[in-house]
Amino acid sequence: MPEVIKSHILHLLQKDGTPRRLVHLEQELGVRGELKTVFREAIESLCAEGRIIVGPGNVVRLPSMSNEITGVFKANARGYGFITPEQSGMEGDLFIPASSTGNAMTGDRVVAKIKRQKDQDRFTGEIVRILDRAHKTAVGTLRQEPTGWLVQPDGGDFLRPIQIEGIHARAIRHGDKVSVEIRSYPTRSQPARGVITEVLGRPGRSDTEISAVIHRHGLHDAFDPSSLVEAANAKSAFNPHDTRGREDLAGTLIVTIDPPDAKDFDDAVSLTRDKHGQWVLGVHIADVSHFVPEGLALDRAARLRGNSVYLPGKTLPMLPELLSNGICSLQPGQRRYTKSVFLTYNKDARVQSARFANTIVQSKVRLTYLQADQVLKGNACGLPKDVVALLHDMDGLARSIEARRRRAGMLKLQTFANELVTDESGQVVGVQPEDTSYPHTIIEMFMVEANVAVATLLDRYCIPFMRRIHPEPDPNALYRLSQTLRLLGVTLSRQPQRSDIQAALDQIRDGTTALPVSLLVLRSLERATYSPANIGHYALAASKYCHFTSPIRRYADLMVHRALQGYLVGNVDRIRRLYAFPDLVEIGEHISETEQAAEEAEKELKTILILHLLHRRVGEDLGGVVVSLTGYGAAVHLPEYGVEGLVPREALGPDHWQFDEQNQCLLGRQTGAILRLGQAIQVRIVDVHPAAGQLDLAPAVGLVVKTLERSGQQTARRGWARKRRRNRKKRAT
Repeated sequence: MPEVIKSHILHLLQKDGTPRRLVHLEQELGVRGELKTVFREAIESLCAEGRIIVGPGNVVRLPSMSNEITGVFKANARGYGFITPEQSGMEGDLFIPASSTGNAMTGDRVVAKIKRQKDQDRFTGEIVRILDRAHKTAVGTLRQEPTGWLVQPDGGDFLRPIQIEGIHARAIRHGDKVSVEIRSYPTRSQPARGVITEVLGRPGRSDTEISAVIHRHGLHDAFDPSSLVEAANAKSAFNPHDTRGREDLAGTLIVTIDPPDAKDFDDAVSLTRDKHGQWVLGVHIADVSHFVPEGLALDRAARLRGNSVYLPGKTLPMLPELLSNGICSLQPGQRRYTKSVFLTYNKDARVQSARFANTIVQSKVRLTYLQADQVLKGNACGLPKDVVALLHDMDGLARSIEARRRRAGMLKLQTFANELVTDESGQVVGVQPEDTSYPHTIIEMFMVEANVAVATLLDRYCIPFMRRIHPEPDPNALYRLSQTLRLLGVTLSRQPQRSDIQAALDQIRDGTTALPVSLLVLRSLERATYSPANIGHYALAASKYCHFTSPIRRYADLMVHRALQGYLVGNVDRIRRLYAFPDLVEIGEHISETEQAAEEAEKELKTILILHLLHRRVGEDLGGVVVSLTGYGAAVHLPEYGVEGLVPREALGPDHWQFDEQNQCLLGRQTGAILRLGQAIQVRIVDVHPAAGQLDLAPAVGLVVKTLERSGQQTARRGWARKRRRNRKKRAT
């Protein structure tokens, strides 16, 4: 089912709520050729699901809001949860109180009845039906209770323990982390029941938590024998001196720049001058498509995985290590097959011409980002003079490219990521800020340029390919963003352009509100996905874009390499037959899902390991920043550790705390004390629940909240008075 096309149709209808004729929808979405069949199928599917209505004259509109919604439920470890609705017309997720979740678990597709909270404008829901169960297995901690053996699942997917059957025959201990196969789902009166399929180890150990996350997210570790045989055969057949059909660039100065722990080097760079003195950038990418033919076991395994998964302490590669860390990796001093993009630039750093070729390269040196940064700061690090000169030339060109792309509207969001510090045994012993030195941007700019060049070429020749798309933000989301940023002292128009958003980000880049503002902007943007639809990439301000530069770790890039190969060998028709539009839609949906699963698994594991560290700091005070507020309390980000914890409303002190959504604050009705979005606050670690990903915080003594300025108090109180008058009027009518 073409889910991507469906989402584009819904996004367009939701943009301004205006009904459109079918023919006008086709025109706005650029539907033509094979896409027309897919478009019609998407319309029929949306009608059958009740998500759109096609009326007289083929006018398409959204259905009126009903008192029920269908969507995917996500539970919180505290008992409540949220539903992401399938229907358009609803802003944000629907809150489900703990008493109304029924027997739903995270990922379940459910139907909920919408209710309005008494005396409030806020909507909540009650789950009335479960349509599809998401889980057949669970991972959790084993407990021996008087009533028998129970497993408390990790992550809040199940809010109630699972009763375990047939445990007497197993060598297990109270407190073990285990994987469970679910035999029966919970009812209102009975818990879920299951059997243990694997004992993963003791909680808190890195290897145990890694295994738990792999099981929880259904990630793929081992390869099937056929894939391993094909990888071994590819290695045996590889002749690095066979130059047939390839340009031999072994004599060209080429370098790789990667993280210190990287093993799969799939991109390398050269930079030379042509006879006119113009820069020629060479981006050389491992030619994985040469070793992984379409349709064989290796290809099926790569497609199933969708991407490599980089967990703290373990990598789950998309391809066997014989390829990913071996003959496909652009190791220094080794001749390797590549696909190269040569981009010639004028003095304004604009591309004058692009050339594409199958090549053989031999990287002269492998650099880490830290080494490259040291060189740019004047420390040659013992490197040859030509390598040092190359790095400085790369720095100059990259800065010019970045400036040009920034002028065109490219967004540059600030990141606040941390990385784990481990000891020799692999156990996590600390956290440190992630390296963000400029060599990261150098490589990023060069890769973006190559990706745009390949997408432009394939589009020009009407070759079907997997695009990397990033739709424009929803106007309602941008309006809410502008309203919230004003509370933080950041001015943004109600319907901002990319340049306005970037100006706002630049305004607070080194300020105390940088973190919450960056998070708010990120949450207002759509998610980038893979699709053949020609939507463009909003954040990069690119009308044509794809992923070409990492085929060792991303299946989308491997597909793009095959499309480029069709152009290079003059066999475009074969590529058109290989990847029809509906096939690309289906694959795009799958690899977008695997990408999201990988990101969630990495984030979850990092959080769990950091929370185990924080177990030792219960009772200590740390500095934090309020990054979101609800009626239940405040989410506080701890920059030192890169995790968020919850300060529940009842922990703020003896007062009646009111959540003011319009002003994004929690206000004490009796004292006038306030906790604002973006406020710095000292918090105390009260409790830590690593398995649930939960960190309980409370304000430190004497630093509970700050008092509102008099005008702010009056404004908030006038708002509450108006709300009370509206509620009394509603009750009266």
